[in-house]
Amino acid sequence: MKKNIFGLDLKALSEALQPYRLPSYRTKQIAEWMYQKGASGFSEMTNLPKKLREDLDEAFEIQRAKLVTQWDSNDGKTSKFLLEFSDGVAVETVLMRQPYGNSVCISTQAGCAMGCAFCASTVHGVARSLTRGEMLAEVLYIEEYLKKDEQKVDTMVLMGSGEPMMNYDEVMAFLHLLHEPYCKNFSYRNVALSTSGVVPGIYRLIEEDLPITLSISLHAPNDAVRDRIMPVNKKWKIAEVVEAGRQYGEKTKRRVTYEYILIADVNDGEEHARELSHLLHGQLANVNLIPINPVTERQLYRPSQERIQRFLDILTRQHISATIRREMGTDIQAACGQLRNQYMKNNEG
Repeated sequence: MKKNIFGLDLKALSEALQPYRLPSYRTKQIAEWMYQKGASGFSEMTNLPKKLREDLDEAFEIQRAKLVTQWDSNDGKTSKFLLEFSDGVAVETVLMRQPYGNSVCISTQAGCAMGCAFCASTVHGVARSLTRGEMLAEVLYIEEYLKKDEQKVDTMVLMGSGEPMMNYDEVMAFLHLLHEPYCKNFSYRNVALSTSGVVPGIYRLIEEDLPITLSISLHAPNDAVRDRIMPVNKKWKIAEVVEAGRQYGEKTKRRVTYEYILIADVNDGEEHARELSHLLHGQLANVNLIPINPVTERQLYRPSQERIQRFLDILTRQHISATIRREMGTDIQAACGQLRNQYMKNNEG
């Protein structure tokens, strides 16, 4: 079997190519072809000797992501891609055309095991974690897609399917590779990583000492509500999660975002807003309010616009920085997991 070299950093690539005794500049050329020029085969690497290209083609392959299907929102601002890897596993990647540039939301696992009641990603559980190369393939697919309009990916959020902290080592290896000059030279400051509250992972991320924006999926102001909608809270209680977020903000000097999905008659009351204000008082943080995106598999509903605004007003009066997320892609089911679930359902049929 051929060895897949897509996703290897320069050191690992050099080791894989060691039998060919290539000078270091050749190894770097191969990396640049894969990560900067979009090569999917060695025949495209025209500055390599023909014999070397033939030899490499016999021993190695470059496994990139393949498009299964694509949905585009009516307003043209959101595109959702279902991308498939070599073993047939498919994940969702979303392109959001924001006022400040193009943002890509990538998945870190195929499906999710965290069991959040409001999320479609968890309906079928987790198939497996993604490799660093597969996560990179998501980003580079969008880069290639944007090239036709002479655009690029400006920011990236790890907020698609999966819990990044449950795939920590591969996620960090992916971010380091993406940052390399022979890859995309992508700034850590343009990366946001979302977690459902895996406390040990947050503390590990603090030790990385990287200017990554941390986003914590909180979604409740107390343990009673959070236990009901987020099973992870049974392991790491809300006080532990918020304390880890506080320390991340203090040590990195970067504002932590707390994601809060508003669900009618579950966590959207005035008392919930007051509790949340007390919980986050004095922290370097911002609350991102997200009216729930309807998911057919769950019986959870969106609050009225009046209740959403009242919740925001209470936070603001308590001097908590808060915004309501600008909705994108609701007409193409842009919430995590929905496109993949439909694809799996169709295949089962």
